[in-house]
Amino acid sequence: MNHPVKVPSPSSSASTFRSKSFRSLDQSQCPCNQSHRLRYHRSSSVNHNRMCQGNGMHSGKEATTALATLPLVDVKLNNIVGNGISGVLYKWVNYGKGWKPRWFVLQDGVLSYYKLHGPDKIVVSQETEKGCKVIGEESLRIISRRRKPISRHSLGRRKPFGEVHLKVSSIHERKSDDKRFSIYTGTKMLHLRAETRDDRVAWMEALQAVKDLFPRIPNSELMAQVNYNTVVSTENLRQRLMQEGVSELAIQDSEQIMRTEFSALQKQLLLLKQKQCLLIETLRQLETEKVDLENTVVSESQSKANHGASSVTKQEKSSEGHTTDSDDGNERVDVAEEETDEDDRHFFDTREFLSSSSFKDNGSDFRTPSVSSDDEGLNTRGSEDDIDPAIKSVGSNFLCIKRRKKLPDPVEKEKGVSLWSIIKDNIGKDLTKVCLPVYFNEPLSSLQKCFEDLEYSYLLDRANEWGKRGNSLMRILNVAAFAVSGYSSTEGRMCKPFNPLLGETYEADYPDKGVRFFSEKVSHHPTVVACHCQGTGWKFWGESNLKSKFWGRSITLDPVGVLTLEFEDGEVFQWSKVTTSIYNLILGKLYCDHSGTMQIKGNLEYSCKLKFKEQSIVDRNPHQVHGTVQDRNGKTVATVFGKWNESIYYVNGDCSKGKGQESVMEGNLLWKRSKPPKNPTRYNFTHFAFTLNELTPGLKEKLPPTDSRLRPDQRYLENGEYEMANSEKLRLEQRQRQAGTMQERGWKPRWFAKDKNSESYSYRYIGGYWEAREQGNWDACPDIFGQFPPPPPL
Repeated sequence: MNHPVKVPSPSSSASTFRSKSFRSLDQSQCPCNQSHRLRYHRSSSVNHNRMCQGNGMHSGKEATTALATLPLVDVKLNNIVGNGISGVLYKWVNYGKGWKPRWFVLQDGVLSYYKLHGPDKIVVSQETEKGCKVIGEESLRIISRRRKPISRHSLGRRKPFGEVHLKVSSIHERKSDDKRFSIYTGTKMLHLRAETRDDRVAWMEALQAVKDLFPRIPNSELMAQVNYNTVVSTENLRQRLMQEGVSELAIQDSEQIMRTEFSALQKQLLLLKQKQCLLIETLRQLETEKVDLENTVVSESQSKANHGASSVTKQEKSSEGHTTDSDDGNERVDVAEEETDEDDRHFFDTREFLSSSSFKDNGSDFRTPSVSSDDEGLNTRGSEDDIDPAIKSVGSNFLCIKRRKKLPDPVEKEKGVSLWSIIKDNIGKDLTKVCLPVYFNEPLSSLQKCFEDLEYSYLLDRANEWGKRGNSLMRILNVAAFAVSGYSSTEGRMCKPFNPLLGETYEADYPDKGVRFFSEKVSHHPTVVACHCQGTGWKFWGESNLKSKFWGRSITLDPVGVLTLEFEDGEVFQWSKVTTSIYNLILGKLYCDHSGTMQIKGNLEYSCKLKFKEQSIVDRNPHQVHGTVQDRNGKTVATVFGKWNESIYYVNGDCSKGKGQESVMEGNLLWKRSKPPKNPTRYNFTHFAFTLNELTPGLKEKLPPTDSRLRPDQRYLENGEYEMANSEKLRLEQRQRQAGTMQERGWKPRWFAKDKNSESYSYRYIGGYWEAREQGNWDACPDIFGQFPPPPPL
């Protein structure tokens, strides 16, 4: 980036120099016989005037005249310091690798850095640094080591591992350490350390000098308004026209035309000035984003290049102070390098460390079986080379079933509805009792949504395998990740699922996941849904009584009920869901958030407490989850953290007592959300959600008449037949009103019953469904979706 400026022609030297001499790189002789030390600030008559007047040499007028005698030339940033500035600085990577030497080059307003070790190292010699100013004794030693001539191929490989654009960056010295300083790019913090104090002074002066060359226009100057009261003089025009003998009437017309044109031009200039201000601000933002994207691209390319290199992973586990080439080969760029400075007040935030490439994927990550044949897959791991083959084979024997990847194309064009007319009539009411048009629904029922929470059931398969190996800690960590993963599908899902009819059921036989799931609506007032799932070595069941309130601007959903997970060895975990809220129903962008505390209680050795942080209006890092795993004595043995819509990590020990940041940098991946579909619908379904209402070949004949897949209004909505969907929804809601009477008369659910032995007196699966399915015997199941019986004759 070259920025020409007017300065006195410098007499910069192209020779190599040491840091102590760098502090006075260039001096120009003023006609007043005073040598003014130039720190690369933009020269002007005002600056020069201040320097000379401060020494009492000459007046402002004389100073301006004296400066005007100096030759002015157009120069670029790197002309001031030859071909740039270079040298060795130590860059902070992370707590596992510590400080790593990097070769830094400052040129054209960009600070680039290169690796000195590993396969991506650059060649540094007197030939490559010709014309550069080199800082530091160690830098000179590195240059002097190279004796052999350098090939053109080696010169062509000098691609920076990272770049910092000084125009959008700020530079800070570390007060507690005279060798350290940092550069903040607006999005990331780069921590650097020089070899000596003098070297830091030299680098700081060079960086600040180059940064000062960029023009700084105050916001007040940018946003200065055009003066509307500017008066245009027509006197010259009048005199000229009078000389030509033009009549007074014609002169007045000409003056009026001139004023009109001037006024129009003035308005155009005002508009252009406003556009200029917007463009300048946009360019500033783009420059910051560009730096961030460049670093991301470099990071991703590096991680791909090192994919599958198991030796690198092993080297990462070595001591902090040990520098190896393998460590250099695995470095990320400016992503997880934040560090708390005791001189600054800094809020420790989880988000800074949640990029998966900054964490180690250890043996806790098993093979992730995909629930879809889609190439997107649901594999959450980046590398599996170091995993125990026995662990790696968990779930590998599941069948592969081809399932659909999208919903059917809509038959009709969707019509809009008046949201305000619905809102004002239902404020304060229970949302489950509000009759909403079908446009507010998604083509899934609450029964199917229960199964969607088991999308990442492989976490329970892993937990089961860890328990078999006697590792109860890894078991509960995977259970905690599973409890959080169920919320990931809610991001962007603002439509309401269908409220099931009393007695409505849903089955999900997924041999590709190794699970069998069944759910039933067991109560109408209050609305209660019960479910049961059988997996490989574990059983999962629970009930959900959702209490919801509609407050006009937002909706709150408070789940009531307990979820239970039991492994075949007898270990049991229980927990309840947290509160869900949907905001900005009238103004702004709709968004969903989860908040509260989730207690996962175990009956044996460990329990877990997870805190879902509530999102605030100005929160830049939403969706955070943080928790701890405790043993029987209440001692914290592990910390869990992450984001419910992205990923969950863990570290051993307690991170809440002064070692949070250091421990978090060592985080191990437990779960990572699957990639979203390339072409999502307005429902924002995941790949897994696409399959929930699918009628695979031969399935319809096996289903009972109460299954949600056979519900007509839901099927019409999925097909995009909105008129028929609305009509059927009204019909079924009228039928549903009879459910209250049925329940009062002693109606009982078909497949679930209350467990009198449980403390919560919750519903448990009594069995018999899958046996009836094999026999095709659905005589005991009513046709709840059918037409009303004809009215009796009068």
